[in-house]
Amino acid sequence: MSNRESSKAEILQGTLDLMVLQTLATLGSLHGYAIAARLEQVSGGSLRLNMGTLYPGLMRLEQRGLVRAKWGVTDTNRRARFYTITTAGRRQLSTEKSEWDRMAAIIHTLLRDQA
Repeated sequence: MSNRESSKAEILQGTLDLMVLQTLATLGSLHGYAIAARLEQVSGGSLRLNMGTLYPGLMRLEQRGLVRAKWGVTDTNRRARFYTITTAGRRQLSTEKSEWDRMAAIIHTLLRDQA
């Protein structure tokens, strides 16, 4: 494993859905590779996103009705499934963002008080 690979962050369990929903809410309909590329871009290359993790996550979000998928053609003329956040997905995103903020505040308080 190279230094670059070992320095990449692992995705915290439970955060993939939040990151995908936020990406789709911000940028609109995207295919899986574009979602992964955006997450890597936003993280400055620090985020490790395995396609074997992303695609099952997208399927799970689709089964829950939080995203909708349809076939389309990419900029490079390849056939791909494009994912769009649904109204239910926007509601879930709002809920998950609030929960994330609450949990982050708790962890921040614990770390500050324990130092």
